[in-house]
Amino acid sequence: MGRKIVRRRITRATLDGARLAREEKLAVEEPLEIRFNGTSFTTSMRTPGDDFDMVAGFLLAEGLISRTEHLVSMRYCAGTDEDGNQTFNVIDVQLGFGAQSPDLSAARHVVTSSACGICGTNSIDEVAKKSSYPLDPARGHLPVQTLLKMPDTLREAQELFSATGGVHAAGLFTTAGELLVLREDVGRHNAVDKVVGAALREHKLPLHDSVLQVSGRASFELVQKAAMAGIPVLSAVSAPSSLAVELADETGLTLAAFSRGSTVNIYTHADRVGSGS
Repeated sequence: MGRKIVRRRITRATLDGARLAREEKLAVEEPLEIRFNGTSFTTSMRTPGDDFDMVAGFLLAEGLISRTEHLVSMRYCAGTDEDGNQTFNVIDVQLGFGAQSPDLSAARHVVTSSACGICGTNSIDEVAKKSSYPLDPARGHLPVQTLLKMPDTLREAQELFSATGGVHAAGLFTTAGELLVLREDVGRHNAVDKVVGAALREHKLPLHDSVLQVSGRASFELVQKAAMAGIPVLSAVSAPSSLAVELADETGLTLAAFSRGSTVNIYTHADRVGSGS
C-alpha cells in the first residue's frame, strides 16, 4: 500500500474494564496542493496515490479541461518533510490549447477538507453550462439485477478499506457489470476524481455507457463530477441529498441510492434501469 497506510499503537478498551495495547493500520491523509505554472490554486486533503488521476478529474469537474490533450504536463514539485524526504504533495500543471485558463485571482487559498468537495461553489445552471458531454437518454441502460450487484463487487475489491476501515471507494462499471476502475480515498469526492481522471488520461471520455458506483452517500459534487464526465448513471449505497437529486434531474443523469441487497431507490430518470436480466 506504500504511503497509503501508517501503523500506530493504540489502546482498546472494553465495557468490562479490560485494556489491550495493539497496533492498528490507519489510512493516510495528507494535503495535495495544485499549482498552475508555479502559482497555487487549491489544496485538498487526500490519501496519497493516483494523484495525477485525481488532479485530472478535479480539473474536468471544474470545467477547465474536457479531454486528455488539454493537459500538457503534470509534475511533482520539490517539497520535503521534517526528515528531508520528498513529500510528493505539490503538483504543478501546465494546460494546453483548448483548455479554460484558471482564474487564479479566485484561487482557493484555504485547505479543502477530505469531506468537503466543492462545498457548493457551483450552481446547477453552471454545471449544465460547463459540461462538454451532454447525457444521452438512450445510453447507459442496464437491468436492475446488474445494478444491485455493483456494491458487493466494489466492496470485495476495496483493499485499503479492508486494511483500515477508513476510506471511501468509487468504481467505474460497464452496463454489463464489469468493474473497470476502482479508487479509494479518505474523501469520497477525491475517489471519484481519481476514477474519472484515470479514464480521461486514457482517452476514454465521454463515459456514456458506464455506471459510477460509490460506497457512501450521493452528494451534489458527486453528481456534478459524473455529469461532467458523461456518466449517465450514479449509484450510491447511502442517501442522496436534495440538491444532488435536483442536479441529476436537470442534467439527465439517473441517480440511484440506498442500493443494498435486493432493493434500490431510483430518484431520477428511472427508465435507464430495466426490470429484466
